Order: sequence, then C-alpha cells, then structure tokens
Amino acid sequence: MFRIALIGAGNVASHLAEALESAGHRITEVFSRRKKNAVMLAEKLYQATPTDKLDFTASKADVFIIAVADAALSELLHQLQLPPQAIVVHTSGTLSMNLLAILNRPHGVFYPLQTFSKHKPVEWQRIPICLEASDKATIDILAQIASDISTNVYAISSEERKQIHLAAVIACNFANHLWHIAWQILKPIGIPFHLFRPLLQETLEKAMQMPPHKVQTGPAIRGDIPVMEQHLALLTAHSPLWAEIYQLISQSIAETAARTVAKT
Repeated sequence: MFRIALIGAGNVASHLAEALESAGHRITEVFSRRKKNAVMLAEKLYQATPTDKLDFTASKADVFIIAVADAALSELLHQLQLPPQAIVVHTSGTLSMNLLAILNRPHGVFYPLQTFSKHKPVEWQRIPICLEASDKATIDILAQIASDISTNVYAISSEERKQIHLAAVIACNFANHLWHIAWQILKPIGIPFHLFRPLLQETLEKAMQMPPHKVQTGPAIRGDIPVMEQHLALLTAHSPLWAEIYQLISQSIAETAARTVAKT
C-alpha cells in the first residue's frame, strides 16, 4: 500500500483517486485552489484531507500525483512544498517529465490514456498507463501502483508521449466533434443519434483489426463528386465551417488513397 496525495480535483484526479483506493492504496490529501472541489472529492474517499494550501512538508504521502491543467503546472511547481524523498509525478500527455526536476525529488509521469468525464465510470483495467521516471527505483514504484489498477502499463518517453497525445486528440477529441456535427444534422429532423451505434461500432472494430486506411469507405475514396457536392450544399446551409471540414477531410482521404495505390 502506498500513501498518495493528489494535487488537483478534476476529472483525472477524481477517477484516479477512486481507482487507487479501490486497489488498496490510501489518498492522504486532495488539493484544489477551490477548496470546495477538494472537499467534494475527499468526501468520496476513506480519510483524505482536503486542502487549498500547497505546503505539504508535514504530509505522510509517499507519492504526489499532480493532475492539473498543463497551463497551471509551471506556477504550481514554484509554490509546491513537499516532504523529503517524496516521489512527484504529473499526468500530462504533453509536458516533459523534466519540468519536475526543479523540485529536487524523484519524479516521473503517470499518464492514463483515456478520456475522462467526472460522472462517467471507466474500466481502469483496460486503460493504458504510460510511465516515465527519473530513476529505476521510481519507475518500479510507479509500475507497481499502475499495475494495481490496470493490466496495460507501458514505459513511454516524453517525446513518444507527445506523439501519443497528438494521435489521441485526433482519434478521440476530433472524432467526438465530428459526431457532434452529425448529431446536429440529425436533430432538426428528429432522428436519434443512437441510430448510428452499429455503424460506429463496426467502424471501430474494423480500424482495430487492420490499418484504418485499408477499410476506408465513402464518397471521397470512390471519387463520387456528385454525392460530395450534394453533401457540401447541405453542409453549407448548416455551417460553412462544417463544409470546409468536409472538404479538407475528403481531400486527405483521396490523397491517402492515391498514395497507397502509387506504392502498390
């Protein structure tokens, strides 16, 4: 069992806290600049102390997990005070591990590759956790903690993690926004979005079984100009920006297909 303090009380911290305590670890403190957020999370835990202070010199925690917005990390690090020999990690997908070196403590990264919404449960055992650490002893400790909540634990460098995060934004956040556009198109005509569930599930299954470009379908890869022009007209009535997105993605699909054919 490790004693773990959480710096942050948002989506990532909330899910991590509950998963870690379910695995037998103890959350000692929860920090948030808005103390009411720290209180709300601490109330869900065993004996965590909520705080809005960054002086943790008297803390008994073995590991401090910083789960805050990337833009807030630098200022926070200059105010954070930790007990001797405590391990400190952040959960960012993009920031370098080396930012934590100014704390003069064993440090690392504990990055769960998942999208988190506060009130939507996740299956932690399936979530990839990407680890990086300043030394072998620290990576061993982080791997032990990660393995307690997930069966998918990987050693990933800062540069690799940046590329993973970029790919995740495109595959997850961008795809979700496209689903939003589709939802907005269907809403005025009274068609429920769940009509698309089999289509989206089949698309994902195929993309997991083989390279996505090999299972690409639709008018762009067929070069079906009349259908694409009809779509663009309909989209322009909704939003010129949506029509531009459609054009750019269709162009990328067509160019990808052309390059693939040229290589064969």
